[in-house]
Amino acid sequence: MIRFEALREQIGRIEPVDEKESLSIVAIVDRLAWPGDPFSEADNEHHVTASAFVVSSRGVILHRHRRLKIWIQPGGHVDPGELPEDAARRESLEETGLVARHVVPTNLFHVDVHPGPRGHTHYDLRYVLVAPPLEPVPPAGESPEVYWFDFASAQARCEPDLAPALAKLGRAYETFDVRD
Repeated sequence: MIRFEALREQIGRIEPVDEKESLSIVAIVDRLAWPGDPFSEADNEHHVTASAFVVSSRGVILHRHRRLKIWIQPGGHVDPGELPEDAARRESLEETGLVARHVVPTNLFHVDVHPGPRGHTHYDLRYVLVAPPLEPVPPAGESPEVYWFDFASAQARCEPDLAPALAKLGRAYETFDVRD
């Protein structure tokens, strides 16, 4: 069961990297107060999603989104009854083929509100996961373009709005247990 108060507290503890994240924090907290299921893609075109910055001793994973054709972190929709942190792990496995674990403690690292496909708006909750430094092996049907990047290369390659979050991730990287 999703405890929205705990989620709002986690969101409130985020130190925003820029004005866009500051505005996203306010918008997501507001979205969680709307009636209905904030995670349901079918109920509302404004819905909460989950994604992950997957890190290892090799850096951070980005993939080239199949439809959007931009370099971003793995992520997607939260299934009914699923916790957003579990959705981030599941989506990472589905898009990279790598089994990853949350850093301890499991907390939100970054949030962002951005346009999604079909006129939807995604209120994205972003977590940090640690994976073994293996080659990504995305399954059939997922983007085959999934790679490890050092943080400078990831910032240069990614969708521009993602660069400040990757810079923050690079600064925090030493605090994550990424032992092989």
